[in-house]
Parts: sequence; structure tokens; C-alpha cells
Amino acid sequence: MSGKAVIFSAPSGSGKTTIVRHLLENSGLPLGFSISATTRSARGKELNGEDYFFMTVPDFKKRIANGDLVEWEEVYEGVYYGTLKSELERLWSAGKTVLFDVDVVGGLKLRETLGDNALAIFVQPPSLKELRARLEKRGTDSKERIDERMEKAEWEWKKSAQFDHIVVNKELKVACEEAASLVKGHLESRLDAPNVFKG
Repeated sequence: MSGKAVIFSAPSGSGKTTIVRHLLENSGLPLGFSISATTRSARGKELNGEDYFFMTVPDFKKRIANGDLVEWEEVYEGVYYGTLKSELERLWSAGKTVLFDVDVVGGLKLRETLGDNALAIFVQPPSLKELRARLEKRGTDSKERIDERMEKAEWEWKKSAQFDHIVVNKELKVACEEAASLVKGHLESRLDAPNVFKG
């Protein structure tokens, strides 16, 4: 089974998740959110099967060995994230377009695997200086953690040209409207690739 997909990726703090939530709740488009698998612990009120599929490292590695993942990555040492094939099949069988909220490496892997059936959008803050200001305003990370995020963001920024579109999130309302327009256009285009799982 195959269908369409939309991938949103961005440096942390760019507003990607807010845009994805807006599309799910307000666009009126037949979108279904792909729940990622991870080996990190649940935070706050996060629930297994709703926010993430929480797994142990051995279980995650077993899924890799069994070929159950479309893409996966060891984001930090011992912390894995990935996309289960069963998630895509679940959403496509329900007639939905799969909506991804993933980091840049995961987004590029998904774009490569899903081919022309996927639209990959990079959400970009107006500048790296503005991104740092947003991360500092959050008040959730130490200066060292923000420095680490900024170093990663500079690398991710350079990858933006490999995405189909860049949405600059200067004003959230405008960015949401631009994203909705891009997604609508993708949903109205014809389906090309017959086989989604290339890898």
C-alpha cells in the first residue's frame, strides 16, 4: 500500500511543530500524523501511542533488524528515533496523507525513500540570531544546551536546499498559510511512485 506524505523538518525552535498542529487542526485537509518511535523517556504528560511509541534500545534495534522502520537515526548517543512502516500503512489505509514532524536528517531520509509521493518542507527562522533568541525565550534549556542546538541548527540550515520548499517563519500566521497552500497543492497533484518503500 502507498499514498502521499508531507514532511516538515527544521532546526529546533523554528516553529515546525506549531505549524504541523495548525495543519492538523485547522486546514480541513485529510492529514494523519505519523507517530515516531523513540528510545528516550516520556516527558511530562506524553503518552505511549499518542505522542511517541516509547521503546527500549534492544526493542528498537530488533525493529531495525526486522526491517520494520522506514527510517531511523541515533540522534544522541543511545537515543534513537525512527518511523515505523506500520504507521504509514495505518494512515494510508484510513485514506489519510501522512504528515511527518521530524528532524532534518530524518526528513531527508524519508524524502529519499518515499520519492515523488512526498513533499518535503523546511521551516526556517528569519535568521540564526532570531533562532537563538527564541530558544533563550523558551527558558527550558541551559546555555550549553542552546549552544549545542545552535551548532546543530547551523549544519541543518545548510541542508535546507535539499528540501522541496523553504517556509520562512517570520510571522506564524503567514507561515501557516504558506504551508497549507503547499500541502493542498501536493494533495491535488497526481500520485506517481507505485512502490513507496525503496530502501
